[in-house]
Parts: sequence; structure tokens; C-alpha cells
Amino acid sequence: MGAEIVNVSDSKDFLTEAYVTLATNDGYAVGALVLAHSLKSQGTTRQLCILVTTSVSETVRSVLSNVFNHVIIVDVFDSKDSAHLSLLKRPELGVTFTKLHCWTLTQFSKCVFLDADMLAMRNPDELFQYPELSAVADIGWPDCFNSGMFVYVPSKDTYERLLQHAEVTGSFDGGDQGLLNTFFTNWNRVSFVFNMVASVTYTYLPAYKKFGKDVKLVHFLGATKPWHQRYDAQSGTVRTQSGYEQLTPYLNAWWNIYINLVRPKLPEMDLREAARQSFATAAQLSERIGGLGLGESLLEGRARWERGQVEYTGRDSFDNIQAYIESRLKM
Repeated sequence: MGAEIVNVSDSKDFLTEAYVTLATNDGYAVGALVLAHSLKSQGTTRQLCILVTTSVSETVRSVLSNVFNHVIIVDVFDSKDSAHLSLLKRPELGVTFTKLHCWTLTQFSKCVFLDADMLAMRNPDELFQYPELSAVADIGWPDCFNSGMFVYVPSKDTYERLLQHAEVTGSFDGGDQGLLNTFFTNWNRVSFVFNMVASVTYTYLPAYKKFGKDVKLVHFLGATKPWHQRYDAQSGTVRTQSGYEQLTPYLNAWWNIYINLVRPKLPEMDLREAARQSFATAAQLSERIGGLGLGESLLEGRARWERGQVEYTGRDSFDNIQAYIESRLKM
């Protein structure tokens, strides 16, 4: 049975724990679908919740409702929204205000927010043991945390104080990370394995070789997104750009989920819109995925996954993802 699509004000009050993500258009919704399937493939026991704006089409919301437990509509431009007046004073923080809605989800006792461009390689449920606000140090400035993943406790009071802080202080980087870091100054640091920035894993290769096998959440931060890579339909693997070979197993895992579990559920018209918004063009996607053979892609993907990287890229996670994909395809 699919999730109930509700407005944020209509959410029922119950205590549980959930992973929360955000989609502001159909393109990011596709990324969120891959993220949700990856969490399920690693055996999460928590609820899956996604905040969507009205820019996400009704058709895609319906697809989301079959994967997420909760699809909650938010819109910072709604005159009934408490963020509306704040947004008028600080219009540059529109996307940030949308993300702040996660603190209004008081039907959950604790949540872990994940950006839609992340992928679960191992079960990260232990994150719920940590207090608010727990996060991973940002690679650019380790005194700050990266807001792609954070543990938090929903609270209307915290939400209102965040809005007030946004009005008065604003954001030093123009986004949610600058705002949240000046609000949660005494944050709790957790391991890099909970928010590993994929594009920098090879800058300290000895550490990656030692700890890479323990990575739980991969973050495709910056320009190197899975959907920007060239996908080889014949081999069923990603043709990684020169210098980014370390990303191959993570990209293959993302694309295996996308090709087998996400793309077949999306109408062609919605896929084109998603491609226009944040992926490659529809023509490029068609070229990359045309004529895919499922058996061949899984076998080749596994071979490339394991070849030369057996000890430190989380090969067991590939088994989980593959088994999950196969189980879903049989349903």
C-alpha cells in the first residue's frame, strides 16, 4: 500500500524515527527514489519520509508514495506558512526555508536528514543513537558540519527559532549550511563514513583504503553527480571520468538501482522533465540506457565492482543492493 500524500499541517501525531529527504522538482525526486531504495536494500528499520514542493508533479508524487512511507507537501510561498513573512525579508534563502520544514515533522521523535544526492552503501541506522545536532565535518572547513546529513529532533519551537535566526543573522554561504552552522554551534561530530564526499575519497588514498570498506553513506556533492557520468548500456557500467576511477563502484550501485527500480516506474514524459531539471537530456539518457540487458549489467557491474577494489569499497553492500533489486523485480 502506498504512502498517504498529505499537507504538512495534516500530519498525524505519532512517535517514531525517520529518514527525511527533500525534492524541489522532479529531477531531485528521481535522486531521492534511488536513495530510498538504497536504504531499503541495506535493511533500514526506520520510516522513510520525503518533503516535496508543489513543483514536483503529481505523477512523480504518486511514484514516491510507493517507495516512501510519507510524502509531505510543503511550500514556503504559501501565505499560510509561518516562513512566508520571513522569506519576504530574506528572499535569497528560499530553498533554505524549504529545508527547515523538516523541523516541523513532530510526528517523528527523531530524524536523520539526507540530501537527495546521497546513496546508502551500508545500514546507517545507528545514527539515531546520536543527539541533535550530529553531523560530519565539512571537508572544506572542518570547524563546520556538512548539512547533507544531520541528526535532529523535530520541534515547532526549534523551527520558529530557526526562522528568527534566518531573519536576523542570515546565512554566511547563502544556503542552509551557513544558516544551520551559526545556529547549532555546539554540534556533535560523527564519522566521515556517514557522509563520505565521493569526489574527494582519493585525495587521502591510504585512509580510503583502510576505512573505505566501512562507508555507510556516500554523498555525490558538487559537480560529480551519478547522472552526469556516461553510462555504458552494453556493459551495464559507468564510464568514469579520468581521475575519478575510485567512484566507479558507487556510481555503478546508483545506476543499477536507477535502471532497474526507478526508471521503469516513471512515465516517459516525467523522465524527460526530470532530465531537463537536473539530469542529462532525455536524448542522452536514451542513448546511455537503450538496449540494456539486465543479466549482463548485473554480472558486469559486479565484476567491475570487485576488480582491484575488493578490500576497501564495500563489496558486501553490492550483494545487498543486488539482492534487493532482484527481490523487487520479482514482485
